[in-house]
Amino acid sequence: MTDILIPDFVITLLIFLRIIAMFSAAPILSHKAFPVLGRILIAAVLAYISFITIIKTTNVHVELDFVSIVLNGVKEVITGLMIGFMLNIIFYGIDFAGVLIGIDMGLSMASVMNPMMETESTAIGELLNIFGTLLFFLINGHHYLIRAIVVSFKVISIGKYTVTEPAFQLLIKYSAMIFIIAIKMAAPIMVSFFLINLAEGIISRAIPQMQVFFVTQPLKIGIGFILLIASLPVYVYFINNLLSSFENSLYELIRAMGT
Repeated sequence: MTDILIPDFVITLLIFLRIIAMFSAAPILSHKAFPVLGRILIAAVLAYISFITIIKTTNVHVELDFVSIVLNGVKEVITGLMIGFMLNIIFYGIDFAGVLIGIDMGLSMASVMNPMMETESTAIGELLNIFGTLLFFLINGHHYLIRAIVVSFKVISIGKYTVTEPAFQLLIKYSAMIFIIAIKMAAPIMVSFFLINLAEGIISRAIPQMQVFFVTQPLKIGIGFILLIASLPVYVYFINNLLSSFENSLYELIRAMGT
């Protein structure tokens, strides 16, 4: 009886390590406002379900010596962190877009602590992150997490080293999307403020006695909020499409990790 239970326990523990590592880097669940105990309980339940529905039917074998268990545990943590980071790329891009918009609006000093990224973020970035979070739940983005768990255990066997060259190249490729997403979201406001700054320069040359920057700074904040409100439907559509299409990119990474 003991010979049967110990391998099952070790396999379930390795499954749990992959899931909890993914939760530690995934959107929403990695948020500091999400209770750690709740994260652990959800990971434990999903680990047990994954074991009895996926792993138990594939006859997975692991070495039971201490060194092998530790090495396999490290591999599972790396796998989970890579998957979780992949899921969070869109939210990194949204936060960076808020930083760019806040700088143009003159709100770079109005920084707040972002508990999800553990960095200081502008108020605009926090606003866009809230919209992204709401859309994440509206399109059942949390189901992406569960499907990613199922696919990962079908493609990536327990204890497999997943930092392969194809996976590494894909991570670099998708990490560059952070800047692409940020520029696309901030582009309308950045272009508008470029024209405003150009007009400021022309006015300051035409009327040297006028303190242009002191006069236009409050105006720029007001114009920025007007442009932001006008752009919100576009942002909602853009973020919705990003979250909906990113599942295929996640599966591509998992397949690359399994090669």
